[in-house]
Amino acid sequence: MNHQKTFPSRVRFCAANLAERGEDAISGLIDLTSQRLVRFACAITRNQHDAEDAVQAVLIRIGSQPELLNQAENPWPYLLKMTRNESLMILRRRKQWFSIDSLCDLLTQRRVDEVQREELYREIWLALRRLPMIQSEVVVLKIWEEMTFAEIADVLDVTPSTAASRYRYAIGKLSIMLRQTVGDLYRV
Repeated sequence: MNHQKTFPSRVRFCAANLAERGEDAISGLIDLTSQRLVRFACAITRNQHDAEDAVQAVLIRIGSQPELLNQAENPWPYLLKMTRNESLMILRRRKQWFSIDSLCDLLTQRRVDEVQREELYREIWLALRRLPMIQSEVVVLKIWEEMTFAEIADVLDVTPSTAASRYRYAIGKLSIMLRQTVGDLYRV
């Protein structure tokens, strides 16, 4: 939790640095946020390439208009909102909402039991993709971004109780979807 409290302040620092130094300072913001933003966008678009396109469009906009982020009361949730809006625009432009063949491989570190872990993450992401988008985006923000329901509600423009309800439904569905898969992966 301590890490989560410092992350928004690090985004705020990057936003101020970007506003002061201009486009030359965008790399700090990209390094800090891009993986998290792509993961969030992927929960919406269900496609790695579309997620990357959404994040790229947002970062280009921020790079050319750094005051947008610097003047935001809370830059990290603002950046998440921008990413969500861009991801939704991409969905509206795309005819097919679900791309079954694409995988959202968002892992950056590999471990000794890499194959088994990759299978598990793949199954989790496939299960997330089977959820309605309004539920999967809440799961990503709650679990990976460690946001409170109030913070999630602010990003998604819903009430905290709606965010909590979507999370509960999503976790219930995920546990049913993953019960068999996880058991098969860890059976000796």
